[in-house]
Order: sequence, then structure tokens, then C-alpha cells
Amino acid sequence: MIGASMRVSLQAQYAICGLFDLAYNERGVPIQVRVIGQRQGIPARYLEQIFQRLRRAGLVQGKRGPGGGYRLARSAAEITLRQAVEAVEGGPAEWLSAEPGGVVAPHRPDFLWPQLAERFANALAETTLEALCREAARRAVERAEPDSGMYYI
Repeated sequence: MIGASMRVSLQAQYAICGLFDLAYNERGVPIQVRVIGQRQGIPARYLEQIFQRLRRAGLVQGKRGPGGGYRLARSAAEITLRQAVEAVEGGPAEWLSAEPGGVVAPHRPDFLWPQLAERFANALAETTLEALCREAARRAVERAEPDSGMYYI
């Protein structure tokens, strides 16, 4: 591996999947992290930590108690994938991981890595949750059943 490498962590992928689930399966009621985790194949305890960061970033709102869960804080058209990744990973500068061992070589094009990170960040900024949901519908991604995860006594 040369220079720095770009990575999209599992945490960032899970943040996108969680927000996508909220947007794609939105029915006007909060959705529990446990339900999102089951649908997306993400451990609920890990997803809860991610949703706390998404909440602090103003991307989701949480409601406690019976009937509680999360919902998007803004419309899906206003939330970009860049915002989701930045909520859990920080900005593009943090998306680069340094060369193992901290090797510095003056003859490498190290200027390239921040440029690539910024281009990737811009691509994420151009993609909204709404666009992701449209593409999922176009590709016939299955939606959750209307009452999945709801239990009544």
C-alpha cells in the first residue's frame, strides 16, 4: 500500500443503512433500533451507539418510552450520505489512514490522497437519502411490512 488509504468503516456503512431504513420504511411513527437492526442485520447495541451520534448531528430524533424509537429529524431530501458519514467518522481528513509504520517518502504523490478523499466526500454530498430510496425502489428493494416490529398487548 502506498501513502494513505481511504476507508469507509463498518460504522459509517451501518449509519447509512440505519438512515436508509428510517427513510425507506417511514410510516410516520418512530422505529426502534432493535427493529432496524433486525432488518439491516446490524447488532442493536452497536446500532444504538451509532444512532446516538446521528442524533447529536441532528440527523435523527429519538423518542423514549412506549412507542419510542427514532425518526428522521429532517426530510430525506435534506439529508446527504456525507452528513451520515461525517456524523460517525468526522470530515474527509479523518477518512484517510496513515501508512502503517509512519513511513515518509519524499518521492510519493501524497498530495493525491486528500484530493481523493474530498472527491469521495463530494460524491456522498451529492447523494441524498431520498435519492437512495428512489434507487432502492427502482431496484425493487423490499420494504418492511407495515406493522413489522410492532407488538400489541
